[in-house]
Amino acid sequence: MSEMPNPSPIAERDLALLGAGQHDRPFDVLGPHKHKGRWWVTAFHPDIASLSAITDTGEIPLPRIEGDLFAGPVGAGPYRLKAVSGGGVAWEFHDPYRFDPVLGEVDLHLLGEGTHRRLWQALGAHVMTHQGVAGTHFAVWAPNARRVSVVGQFNQWDGRRHPMRRIGGSGVWEIFLPSLSEGELYKYEILGADGSVMQKADPVGFGSQHPPEKASVVRDISGFGWRDDLWMATRSEIQDHQAPISIYEVHLGSWRRRWDDHGRPLSYKELARDLVGYAKDMGFTHLELLPVSEFPFDGSWGYQPVGLYAPTIRFGPPHEFRDLVDAAHQAGLGVLLDWVPGHFPTDAHGLARFDGTPLYEHADPREGFHQDWNTLIYNYGRTEVQNYLISNALYWLQEYHIDGLRVDAVASMLYRDYSRKDGEWVPNRDGGRENYEAIAFMQNMNVISYGECPGIMTVAEESTSFPNVSAPVDTGGLGFGFKWNMGWMNDTLRYIQQDPVHRKYHHDQMTFGLMYAFSENFILPISHDEVVHGKGSMLRKMPGDEWQQFANLRAYYGFMWGHPGKKLLFMGCEFAQPEEWNHNGELNWHAAEQPPHKGVQALIRDLNRLYRETPALHLKDCSADGFQWIATDADQSTYIWLRRGDDADPPVVVACNFTPVPRDGFRIGVPRAGSWREAINTDAAIYGGSGLGNLGRVTADGPAQDGQPASMAVTLPPLSVVIFTADD
Repeated sequence: MSEMPNPSPIAERDLALLGAGQHDRPFDVLGPHKHKGRWWVTAFHPDIASLSAITDTGEIPLPRIEGDLFAGPVGAGPYRLKAVSGGGVAWEFHDPYRFDPVLGEVDLHLLGEGTHRRLWQALGAHVMTHQGVAGTHFAVWAPNARRVSVVGQFNQWDGRRHPMRRIGGSGVWEIFLPSLSEGELYKYEILGADGSVMQKADPVGFGSQHPPEKASVVRDISGFGWRDDLWMATRSEIQDHQAPISIYEVHLGSWRRRWDDHGRPLSYKELARDLVGYAKDMGFTHLELLPVSEFPFDGSWGYQPVGLYAPTIRFGPPHEFRDLVDAAHQAGLGVLLDWVPGHFPTDAHGLARFDGTPLYEHADPREGFHQDWNTLIYNYGRTEVQNYLISNALYWLQEYHIDGLRVDAVASMLYRDYSRKDGEWVPNRDGGRENYEAIAFMQNMNVISYGECPGIMTVAEESTSFPNVSAPVDTGGLGFGFKWNMGWMNDTLRYIQQDPVHRKYHHDQMTFGLMYAFSENFILPISHDEVVHGKGSMLRKMPGDEWQQFANLRAYYGFMWGHPGKKLLFMGCEFAQPEEWNHNGELNWHAAEQPPHKGVQALIRDLNRLYRETPALHLKDCSADGFQWIATDADQSTYIWLRRGDDADPPVVVACNFTPVPRDGFRIGVPRAGSWREAINTDAAIYGGSGLGNLGRVTADGPAQDGQPASMAVTLPPLSVVIFTADD
């Protein structure tokens, strides 16, 4: 009898680990390896009857070594594998374990030190051709994992079948899977450092299943044909501090619905037509979208994201989201995204204990658990985590041509004791409450984003008096372009909800904001947060009967558009939706067709037009020399102020009467004699008002008054704001 060849080059320990799905270096065993001068191929394939290698010289059987492991000598050169099922069905396929790594030395170096600004180009799932074969490359950071596998329908979600290669000391695992392409479902199965086995969505995945399903989806995001070159080349002027910026804030899922198609939300492509057209007609300069990063729970409105690199599939695939952005740009509208780097949900398929350790979050719940939202807080002091988030900012700005990021819940990031009692938080190294690591993260994010993406803007939703939020980093600021003026919003809403008879006792709530109006580059926000959770709609916040509610709301909007600061209005507020916002429905477009609602809508359209076309109303929104009080009277609840642009720009006077008492012959000081045009009167009949006013024009022919060289007698209608512009 002839001597049998060595049955396998595989050690018993490797056999056991592979069979148990616990091998952390599968490429050391599987695929082609030289053994005693001969090339062997080893493969792990459950549920088959036989396996062979197809080479240039023919078909070579690979004997079953143990369990589901097959191995045999095949000689040097390329090969494919051929499997035969128990029922005799045969198929051929490429062996993933014969391919070299995809990631190069530069990627590995940057990944290892946590400074890879294009993280999405290295990690995630990338459709490509590698060594002449089409397939998908997968890479994920899980430094403490004991084994990581790609699983999906293509391998029966079996983590033993495609364990990944650990790349040096980078903490990254990768594998190239031949023949997988666009649309494949996948997850990473991770044997954690704690011995647990978890299936996780891809932290850098470009697509996801529709919730409540949780798998990532291979998406090829290359090759989109952008048509917005002109916009991208000129947006730096459109988004400058001196530019008119009026933002329409939108929750895509509840703006409109298709009731002829089971009440579904509009798709990205439908929104590209309908939403963009509507916002342009209304005169807004920007759309701001509540978060579109994939999120599991509709009721979070996107503020608890799981897939930071995946536009939500609720409205279409990634390229169709690009269609929306591209259409906005071609219409002359900027697109801002709400971005959530402050926390993430505890969902099992997300980032929580991603590799069996608190990898993205802090280990100590006093630092890593957010009590308000039952979420986890990023560990900003970890270089790789900070890099993950900054790369995500660049991803949206570069891959999707997003014009800016509105950063959610900045205050919760700035302070270690945010919403915490004594003993429930960890002081910083100096014993204080400021979160130095989060501050450094925001500064780095802003420096890098502005440096690499010219013309963009970043906006902080920051509700405290933390200084220099919108000041440059090199002067000690956080580096944001703008900050939401939450103090102005809270004070003025408290005032306008008062019955007019009591407003004289709250007069300073409308003036106090000017004490700090130019300490930051402010946006005046009436956002989604003001019309949910029992707060009622903007219309129903107003006191009085139906007519007075509409009049108060129109006057408030006139006050807002005449006030220094950029503007933001949540959808539905522009036509005085009577109900509180419901994310499960759509806006009340039926109400929008009723005369008083159409009047408010027409007012917002005209306010936007006047704001855009009048330099005095926007050029110095962020500069103290563009504003001057003329007169205020608490007893009459009147406020008069002056807005200025450059020397050659006609000045503007804004006059407010927040009582239901009309004031005829009301004399106000103005900076020049002559003709003044009544540019906006919120009580005009076309807006649903009483029609009282100044017949379109007044003449300043009176003596000096209120510190101004001239004066004019005007009519202030009840519950109104009148805006006058000096004739050239």
